[in-house]
Amino acid sequence: MAELHSLKPFQRSRKKAKRVGRGLGSSHGTYSTRGMKGQRARSGGSSGLKVLGMKPLMHQTPKNRGFKSIHTKPVVVNVAVLEKNYSAGDTVSPETLIKKGILNEAKVRRGSIKILGEGTCTKKFTIDGCTISATAREKIEKAGGTIR
Repeated sequence: MAELHSLKPFQRSRKKAKRVGRGLGSSHGTYSTRGMKGQRARSGGSSGLKVLGMKPLMHQTPKNRGFKSIHTKPVVVNVAVLEKNYSAGDTVSPETLIKKGILNEAKVRRGSIKILGEGTCTKKFTIDGCTISATAREKIEKAGGTIR
């Protein structure tokens, strides 16, 4: 049985360290694999990144261009959609928009709802819990609707 004092590393598993600068016969003499002159031939001269193997890794990673805002954009609903899906006197709120299938629940959870003024408005709506553009506000109030 092998004991601690008799353990040896496996043959060829340990490489000998490269002995640099030990004469011309060693094949690593004169310039000692540093080339001629220059900053990197001198002592203390080193290459770019200090963490070895980091440069190719940095070149491989995709660089995302552009800008991504931290502010979520509101979910947009036009007045024409409200005109088509709601009857006069109905209340327009995030809950009713989800129930009628106009908006997805996940989208509503992510951000606010904004009503835009594209289309015509002839019915009276009560709008609750939504932000409204100036043109949409004008059209809804002209039709006799209220905004809370």
